[in-house]
Amino acid sequence: MSSDIRVKICGLTRPQDLAAVVEAGAAYAGFVFFKKSPRNLDIDTAKALALEAPAGLAKVALTVNASDAELDRIIEAVPLDMLQLHGAESVERVAALRARYGLPIMKAVGIADESDLPKLVEFSRVADQLLVDAKPPKDGGLPGGNGLAFDWRLIAGRRWAVPWMLAGGLTPANVRDAVHLTGARQVDVSSGVEAAPGEKDSARISAFVVAAQS
Repeated sequence: MSSDIRVKICGLTRPQDLAAVVEAGAAYAGFVFFKKSPRNLDIDTAKALALEAPAGLAKVALTVNASDAELDRIIEAVPLDMLQLHGAESVERVAALRARYGLPIMKAVGIADESDLPKLVEFSRVADQLLVDAKPPKDGGLPGGNGLAFDWRLIAGRRWAVPWMLAGGLTPANVRDAVHLTGARQVDVSSGVEAAPGEKDSARISAFVVAAQS
């Protein structure tokens, strides 16, 4: 087992989901602040969950094109270790938010084909980490958590100036192959370990972490 593969379980909404993440040995817990998502949290719920997280579990806030005012409210109330920007934020916006809050920033970049890859280089200059995700469907209301994968061969063997995380359509059944093909050292899952939208399944979380690290 290669336990140096770091796993992020995103879209936690309940105490039992957080407990399952801790039990499975994941490295990151993701909280979604995006009203259109079935995993959206209000600030009080997110704060309660974050306060339950043990030391060493990185707490990540996922936001989508959030304003400074929205981010101020989240960051003042919820103890966080990282901001994940999952919208159409520009390079300049990423740099500005990193300076404003002093938190590490992970920028999500949607990939559909080779023409999307230069964005990863651009954002690697200002972000602390990259989240390499599947591009959402054009008519879709959600920028992530759609359970869609992209062609992993597009990034096989590629590296950037900062750590990166593979996301998009990962499940306990395919994450081992995804890690093997791409060389990812970090993986992110949300819908792939759910019993229903917004409700994580502890057995699937455990199976995902084991598969990712095997």
